[in-house]
Amino acid sequence: MKNGKLLLAIISIGLLASSCYTEVLIEDDFIEESPVNTALVLESFDLWYIDINATKGNGEVPFLQRAFTVTFDRGVFRANNNLVGIGKTAGGLGLDVGTYGTLFGAVEIDHDVDGTWVLDVYAVNSSTIELFDSRSNTSYILQGYQRNNFDYDGIFYDNINYFLQEYQAWEKTYTSEIGAVNEFDDENYLQFLSGNNGPFFRSSVDGSGTPIPNLQWDYEGDYEVFDVANDGTLKTLTLDYDFLGNDYFELYVIDDSTIELYHVASETVYEFQGRGYIQYLKSGNKVGKKRSKVKNSIMSVTRQRKK
Repeated sequence: MKNGKLLLAIISIGLLASSCYTEVLIEDDFIEESPVNTALVLESFDLWYIDINATKGNGEVPFLQRAFTVTFDRGVFRANNNLVGIGKTAGGLGLDVGTYGTLFGAVEIDHDVDGTWVLDVYAVNSSTIELFDSRSNTSYILQGYQRNNFDYDGIFYDNINYFLQEYQAWEKTYTSEIGAVNEFDDENYLQFLSGNNGPFFRSSVDGSGTPIPNLQWDYEGDYEVFDVANDGTLKTLTLDYDFLGNDYFELYVIDDSTIELYHVASETVYEFQGRGYIQYLKSGNKVGKKRSKVKNSIMSVTRQRKK
C-alpha cells in the first residue's frame, strides 16, 4: 500500500511565500524527505477527510478512529469528531485536540487524550495521503479538501448512521396535511442507538415539548439505513418494531439538526428536530464515538418523494 516515503512536491519560490493552505502538487518521480516538506504536504489542505472504510490493518489510532476530518494548522492538530456543527467550529477546521511536529517523512502528534504518536506519511496522489502507524501496522487514508470545495452535504449522507446518534432524541416538529392516516402519526419522538447486537431505535408518543429525561419510550426495535442504487443523496430507513411490523421511509438531511422522513406507504412527510446534542470533546467522558467500517445494504428503488 505504501507508495514510497512521502512523495513530495517540486515547490516554487511563489509557493513557499504563499499561505500554507495552497495545494501542493505531488510528483511521483520526485522524492525528498525533510521536516519542512512534510509540513508543506500536511498543511496544503484545510481539511483531511478520513475515509474510514479504506483503513488497512487490525489496530487503530484512537483519535483518527473517532474523527471525520483532521487539520494540520501550523502546529495545532484539529479534529471534527461530530457531524453536527461541522463547517462552523474554528471556521470549519474543528476542535484543537493537540499539537504536532513534522519529522523526516513522518509526523509526531501529541494528542490531548491519547498521548504521543509518530505516524509515517505517504503520498497516494496529489490530494490523498496515507498515515501509517508502524506499531499496529495500521494505515488510514485521508483525502484533502479546501474549505470552499468540501462536500458538507455528502459527509452527512456518507456517515448518516453516526449523525442520527448525535442527538439524545429527535422530536417531530412537522407533519404534512397530505398523506393517509397511519399509526406513525402518533409517534412524536425517535431515538437512535448502537448496541452489541447492532443499531436499535426507540419511539415515544409523548407530547411536544416533553423534557428528554421524562420521555416514556413506548416502542422499540431494530433500524437499518440503506443506500439507494444510482442515487447518492437518498437514503432509506426501516424501523422494524418488535412484534409490530415495520415502517419504511425515505430519509433526507435538511441541516445539521433537522431530518425529513417521507413515509412512502402513506405519502406523509415528517420533519424531526434533534434534541440533546451530544458533543464529542477532546477530553472528559465524551471523547467521541469510534467509527468503524460501515457498508450499508443497497436498495434498488426509485425516489418517491415529490418536491
